Amino acid sequence: MDHFHLIDGALHAEQVPLEDIARDVGTPVYVYSRTTLVRHAQVFRKALSALGDPHIAFAVKANPNLAVLNVLQREGYGADVVSGGELQRALAADIAPKDIVFSGVGKTGAELDYALDTGIGQFNIESLEEGTELAHLADARNIGAPAALRVNPDVDARTHAKISTGKAENKFGVAISDAPAIYARLTAMPGLEMRGIAMHIGSQMASLEPLEAAIGKMGVLLGELRAAGHTVTHVDLGGGLGVPYKAGEELPSPTEYGAMIARATKGWNARLMFEPGRVIAGNAGVLLTRVIRLKRSGNRTPFMIVDAAMNDLARPALYGAWHDFEAVHPNGEKMTVNIVGPICETGDTFAMGRECDALEAGDLAIFRTAGAYGATMASSYNSRGFVAEVLVDGDKWSVVADRISPEAISAAERVPDWLK
Repeated sequence: MDHFHLIDGALHAEQVPLEDIARDVGTPVYVYSRTTLVRHAQVFRKALSALGDPHIAFAVKANPNLAVLNVLQREGYGADVVSGGELQRALAADIAPKDIVFSGVGKTGAELDYALDTGIGQFNIESLEEGTELAHLADARNIGAPAALRVNPDVDARTHAKISTGKAENKFGVAISDAPAIYARLTAMPGLEMRGIAMHIGSQMASLEPLEAAIGKMGVLLGELRAAGHTVTHVDLGGGLGVPYKAGEELPSPTEYGAMIARATKGWNARLMFEPGRVIAGNAGVLLTRVIRLKRSGNRTPFMIVDAAMNDLARPALYGAWHDFEAVHPNGEKMTVNIVGPICETGDTFAMGRECDALEAGDLAIFRTAGAYGATMASSYNSRGFVAEVLVDGDKWSVVADRISPEAISAAERVPDWLK
């Protein structure tokens, strides 16, 4: 459920007409609903209520906007970060260091230093080599870094290949067969306080079966580690629960997810940790755009050229992803078009042969389910600026990320004197 709906024939974000935002901020622009973010955060937490006191850390990579993070911090969410920049954002959003988990396969020495100085709650170690470096840095400070070992359970999440992270050929974690020996070596290192194991098998999962299979493997590993005398008090089960991008699409609900987790982890006697991202933010945002023109050529399907582009919303170009497309002022009529942006790439295509609301040049429309992996993946390709972001709360709204103009971007560049 979201809070983007028709009121008197016009699409609103909560109680704010989207046309008002377009008029004052321009297009394209991301619009987020605070009410939707809060509701999704609460529904997800309630779904895990049978687990006692789970640790829930929002996956910052899904939407790192400071206002979004602050909304979730107020709901008691921590942060799962994968870079020093995301760590800085989490702290700026008032998320307590103890509630921050540092994941990511390529943490640099400088990033590990920063996280140690900050006093974060947990490092998810991706390799023996990373663990060794972290141990040396922490030992030099005469502290113990709380850590979990990320394990690759070799389970196919049955999602898009580019967002699958739990198969043997993926770069994430250590092979589950190697995990006992690596955990033992890390436990023996001064500077590390090994307390658990972690996994994340992929994003936008449409079925719970792969996740349950991976959890089963983690349960076996948990028993092996404890039998060997190791302490394992925390298990991070990652995130990845999918959201419907297409109207009518049915995916596992948070309630079904929570029931499966409770069943699959029964008797573990460990604090469970989660990293939801898309399921919290995805349906809480839309990308508001304006039609530039319709381009007709003979009897071919016409092209609807909008002012949003692949540099603003990359998912369709990267993954062939679907986003529902709707008019801000629907009149009941339909048309079939190819929806494209103005970028000089054939890949700048949102949909081909899509039946949608009838639109003409100047009309406003939205791409739905754009609150996760939208603005965060934006670029300035074709020397376009960075898209603005807006947060709505009831009948109030505010720009929470300014549009960055091409002029501002080029102002950061320099021509060396020896070229002049």
